[in-house]
Amino acid sequence: MLVVSPSPILSSTSLGFDTKFSLFSTYLSRPIYQKQRQPPIIVLSYKSETGLTSEDKKELLTRYGLDPDEFLSEPSSKTRRRKELQKKGRGAKVVRDEEPKEPREIHRLLQVLGGKAKRKKLLSPKGMDVRPMMEVVKGAAFDILQVAGGCPASLRPGRWLDLYSGTGSVGIEAISRGCSEVHFVEMDPWVVSSILQPNLEWTGFLDVSTIHAVRVENFLERADKFVGKDGPFDYISVTPPYTQVDYGVLLDQISTSAVVGKDTFIVVEYPLRTDMLESCGCLFKIKDRRFGRTHLAIYGPEWAQKKRKSEKALQTIVG
Repeated sequence: MLVVSPSPILSSTSLGFDTKFSLFSTYLSRPIYQKQRQPPIIVLSYKSETGLTSEDKKELLTRYGLDPDEFLSEPSSKTRRRKELQKKGRGAKVVRDEEPKEPREIHRLLQVLGGKAKRKKLLSPKGMDVRPMMEVVKGAAFDILQVAGGCPASLRPGRWLDLYSGTGSVGIEAISRGCSEVHFVEMDPWVVSSILQPNLEWTGFLDVSTIHAVRVENFLERADKFVGKDGPFDYISVTPPYTQVDYGVLLDQISTSAVVGKDTFIVVEYPLRTDMLESCGCLFKIKDRRFGRTHLAIYGPEWAQKKRKSEKALQTIVG
């Protein structure tokens, strides 16, 4: 069953599409296996430039000993375009059709690290077009968040926003460890239908998940429409493709949007040699760790920063 949100926003492929809006969202409540209604097929026809019907033309050509099929077959649009270019003297170069893309492959190398779905395997695409957070980084991020929230065994209950979600492994980990609801933002329709949604179905978290098939920038611009009465998110994960974002611009957009509140925690994965600010809006950097070429920055509320400083002071005294 597919339940559509009140806002006029839908994704492409099996999720539908509305060309009037650049923002789309789908609320998925249970596995979708029913056959979707296909769009209508419109057949266009045209009139001949002469007054002869097709039957008249066939009879006339046959009378002169010509093959009607050869003369009456309509050239394709590519053929007509090639002839037009040749008439203008620009048709010497033959443009080859684009090679069909190879089907994208899937493997099952990821897993949930903790909580009620612990050790469940997750789908992920082969190749580098989607780069899931490394498990050692993901494990460290959740350990830090649990301690910062005052509950080392699990996350404080709350709502999680998973930006650039891809496989959904971070948001799924959040649900498994105690979050009550997760919003996934992923713009690739194939990843949504072939990876993210099956992972949510397999882990049993589809009922508490919302998928927004839209660019992160567009989602943040209209975030107030999704926040509504629930207020800002309690947690936000930011795991973008390294080379395709400006972290300063992105964090500024996040910090000034409706998704962030004074008690929000933000987890940011970023590459080596990237300068990260000490604050993100009203939030302060409470942790910054390196894992090889990958860095992990965590921003949190002022009370979490004070708690961290007091713990460090206590460790110094004890040590």
